[in-house]
Amino acid sequence: MKKLVLARRISQGLFLLLFIYILWSSTYPLKGLLPPETFFRINPLIVFVASVSLRVVLPGLILCVLMLILTLIFGRFFCGWICPLGSTIDIAGALRRKSPNLTDKLNAKLGKGKFVIMVIIFIFAYFGIQIAWIFDPMVIMARFVSLNLIPSVTLSLDKAFSAVIRGFKLYGPLYDFYRALKTSVLGVRVAYFSHSLVIFLFFALIISASGLLKRFWCRLICPLGAIYALAARFSLLKRIISPCVNCKRCKSLCRMGAIHDDLSYAKGECVLCMDCIYDCPAHATVFAFAKKAMVEPGAKNEGAKDGISRKNFLVWLVISVISFLGFRNRLEGPAAPRANIIRPPGVENEDEFLDRCIRCGNCMKVCITNGLQPLLLQQGLSGIWTPHLIPEIGYCEYNCTLCGNVCPTQAIPRLSLEQKRQARLGLARIDHALCLPWSKSKDCIVCEEHCPISDKAIKLKEENIQGRIIKKPFVDPALCIGCGICQNKCPVRPERAIKVERT
Repeated sequence: MKKLVLARRISQGLFLLLFIYILWSSTYPLKGLLPPETFFRINPLIVFVASVSLRVVLPGLILCVLMLILTLIFGRFFCGWICPLGSTIDIAGALRRKSPNLTDKLNAKLGKGKFVIMVIIFIFAYFGIQIAWIFDPMVIMARFVSLNLIPSVTLSLDKAFSAVIRGFKLYGPLYDFYRALKTSVLGVRVAYFSHSLVIFLFFALIISASGLLKRFWCRLICPLGAIYALAARFSLLKRIISPCVNCKRCKSLCRMGAIHDDLSYAKGECVLCMDCIYDCPAHATVFAFAKKAMVEPGAKNEGAKDGISRKNFLVWLVISVISFLGFRNRLEGPAAPRANIIRPPGVENEDEFLDRCIRCGNCMKVCITNGLQPLLLQQGLSGIWTPHLIPEIGYCEYNCTLCGNVCPTQAIPRLSLEQKRQARLGLARIDHALCLPWSKSKDCIVCEEHCPISDKAIKLKEENIQGRIIKKPFVDPALCIGCGICQNKCPVRPERAIKVERT
């Protein structure tokens, strides 16, 4: 029995399910046993990069250092035993037993890509721009789970239950079970997410790449894997082979291309999948804490070096600085559109928000009204997939603080309910040319009725028009918090007569 492989698969499955559970249970109306930032607090890439970019120490630094210490002992275990995206890639790559048998030189060249990406990410962070969210595996997985998996699964299950119950008139135990689910798992209200197809295609591209080369993303691109690879080069746990029949079966089947032609291996690339132990026909491979790994007598224990050389580091440092200086304006985007982008409550400094936000989708997933949506290019490249409020879809619920509570980096501040009620998102403005009482002298006080402020931020003034008393709404700027409920409920179509603009 492949005990170690079985243990690794169980570990992958449990951590993948735990990851999905944490994200799912942090969705309204559920409340999980673990906070939504659990996995992100043990993510060195996100914590280190955000800390450098913001010039602050983010919570989780100690846990990240602990993860690196464990890597120094056991090797790159996180990538092979814990990482949710790595586990998903393994599931997708299970259909391909063997990867193309690449040469050591080509493997080494391809493997340097992730180190180059890691260096570029830290250089941009030094200059105050956080782009780790593009490549971080846990963020990519969280975004897919929050904005694709949970909405599609809950919608599919809801439709399936409804169809079966109505079609076969099963208004008994099955209906009671369905109602119980509606108060928990199926109670998640996620009607729509803009650009969710783009997010899914990005995720699908990463997963499908394993059809070309097993663990394509992990071997060539993943910057978090690069951090663990650097630490794993000095790990105490080593692969030992003796005696060896030189069949090279382990090399041909290695999912990470970590084994060289001379049967030595790159410790930084090994994710401890343990396949080589059981693939070896001579049962000559083991992992143990040893001073020096043994190889078949006569074999050269050299192989291509993993990692990135000092020369390459300096070259990419120069290229990255030049790229940063040349494309900074494009990354930041034009200033004009920013004024119309309504951020979640408590967000005051746009630049700090962009540096802290890792685009995980947690805030959008928990939004009760579905009003928080991902940006695409409305604010340039720097704003991609950050949350903003679209009042036509949903407003910011006056009695809700969920988005701040689930944000793993506190890009959205964690506010008390009283603080949240006073947080200004923007300011509502009435277009007199569209407003029914102002333009057509028709009765309509919908915006004033729905305003949640106790003293009413939308007030009414009465005018006598041809013998009729018309109540005309106007906004009190001192009271309006820009929650957007007035815009959401305004009956004027296709363009609303009242709109919230960011101040």
